[in-house]
Amino acid sequence: MDKHTVTEYFLSKPFTSVSKPFGEGVDVFKVKDKMFATLSLGNGNEKGTNGKMAGHYCINLKCDPDEALVLRDIFDAVIPGYHMNKKLWNTVILDGSMPKGEIERLIDNSFLLVVSKMTKADREMISLHL
Repeated sequence: MDKHTVTEYFLSKPFTSVSKPFGEGVDVFKVKDKMFATLSLGNGNEKGTNGKMAGHYCINLKCDPDEALVLRDIFDAVIPGYHMNKKLWNTVILDGSMPKGEIERLIDNSFLLVVSKMTKADREMISLHL
C-alpha cells in the first residue's frame, strides 16, 4: 500500500476525518474525534528505529498488546509505535514487504478497538455503517 491507497482506506471507514494537529507532516485519522491512526513520511532520523522508516510512509495503529508483540516478531515492517504508547500502538512501515490484506486487517482492528471504547450510542451508530 502507498500513501494514497492507505489514505483512501482510512477515509472509507464511517465517521472518519483527517486533520494535522501535530503539524504539516502528520495526517491524523479519527473516528468521531478519537484517533485510530497516523500517517507520516519517515526521514531516517527517528530515534530507536535504526533508520527503518527512512523514505517510507509509516502508519501508527492501535493494537491489542499481545498481538502487537506477535506482529513485531513476524513482520520486519512492524515496530513499536513511534512517538506512541509502545504497548498499545505499532508503527507499520509501508515498504512493500507486508501484504495489503494484512495492512487492511490491522487498520480495521485499530478502528474497531477505538470504536469499542465509545459510548453505546456511538458504537451502534457506527456499526450501522459497517
